[in-house]
Amino acid sequence: MSKTLLILKREYTTRVKKKAFLITTIMFPVLYIGLIFGTGYLGSRAKQKLDIALLDQSGYFTDSSLAAVNRMDSSTLFTSVTDTSIQSNYKKEGYDGYIIMPALNWQTGMKNIKFITDKTHGSGTESMIGNKLNIIWSEMVNEKLGIDTEKKTVLSSSSISIKEENEQNKNANSKVSATIGYACGFLIYFILLIYGSQVMLGVMEEKTNRIAEVVVSSVKPFQLMLGKILGISLVALTQFLIWVACIFLVYSVGKYLGSGNAVASALVEGIQQSFASINLPLILVCFAFYFMGGFFFYASLYAAVGSAINEDVREAQSLSFPITLLVIFAIFMMTIAIQDPSGPIAVWGSIIPFTSPIVMMARLPFGVPGTVPVWQLALSMSLLIIGFLFSTWVAAKIYRTGILMYGKKPSWKEMLKWAFRK
Repeated sequence: MSKTLLILKREYTTRVKKKAFLITTIMFPVLYIGLIFGTGYLGSRAKQKLDIALLDQSGYFTDSSLAAVNRMDSSTLFTSVTDTSIQSNYKKEGYDGYIIMPALNWQTGMKNIKFITDKTHGSGTESMIGNKLNIIWSEMVNEKLGIDTEKKTVLSSSSISIKEENEQNKNANSKVSATIGYACGFLIYFILLIYGSQVMLGVMEEKTNRIAEVVVSSVKPFQLMLGKILGISLVALTQFLIWVACIFLVYSVGKYLGSGNAVASALVEGIQQSFASINLPLILVCFAFYFMGGFFFYASLYAAVGSAINEDVREAQSLSFPITLLVIFAIFMMTIAIQDPSGPIAVWGSIIPFTSPIVMMARLPFGVPGTVPVWQLALSMSLLIIGFLFSTWVAAKIYRTGILMYGKKPSWKEMLKWAFRK
């Protein structure tokens, strides 16, 4: 055990002292937040602007009605034209396409009005054009039916709104729970891939440099693998604790500075109300457990792959792809679980060890024991412990054979033979 602790200490101290650790600790939250908000911003700014000529033969799409919908969204602009030659020279006139609106019966309308253009813009453009034209059409139909402004207001405001209320948690908020679920799931996903690959590359480096041959002369292969996995997992856990501490520090400073600022106070109060809808201590404890359990589970598999590879990086990518695919599959399961956290896919995905670290963390913010019964949480944790003990045992047997084998390219089939060989 003392030898394992020495290996753990070496792995931890050498990685924490590197500049890369400090850079990733600072940059990862920035990049993560930028990924979340940046994609939304780019998506809103990436809309293509279209100028569309509208040849109206129905008389319902007037200049004033087109001007009204143009003011709603400048990404698609309609211009009323009367010259039929627009069909052949719309590009010369500076239009991206044209629409011929035939004589329509206002009581029935017409389906499949064609937008003629020289390239395919996609379903999003079709929906945007259709929505704008339907706004004009709806206004015209209301006018024909004698529905005035007062009646239209009643029609638009008269509806039934459903708001779910959790009997066990009156402050429950599904949007906040979904946001926290996505954040926890993707954070574990990134950590598993980043640090799991670090375990594999570290084992490969020791093997190719023949360091492992020297080390295993005084340390058992299982102790070497376990020390490496525990050391790197503590590095990842250290980063996570630093991020949590920074979040609470920023929150505390913001709360103090916002005491005299109405906007800041409102922001802090909004954050307090958001966190009031979840059991934050339970989320943090479970996150640490599922992070460590999931890391041990997958890191042992990555270590087994690294021990079987010589120097070919492409071979490493090929053998590690099934493991990476399992992590990606867990993300797919997570998106379904957030949409329906009590559904069968969510339940089974949060229990099976291959996917439970990500899927269960996506379900927990929705409430325990309401959405996630205590027995499901206990079973999930128990199976994850059994799962990473079994995966560590299998990986250790592969590691023991692979770490001293050179010049051969093993397959998963051969590696499994090493694992279950007496």
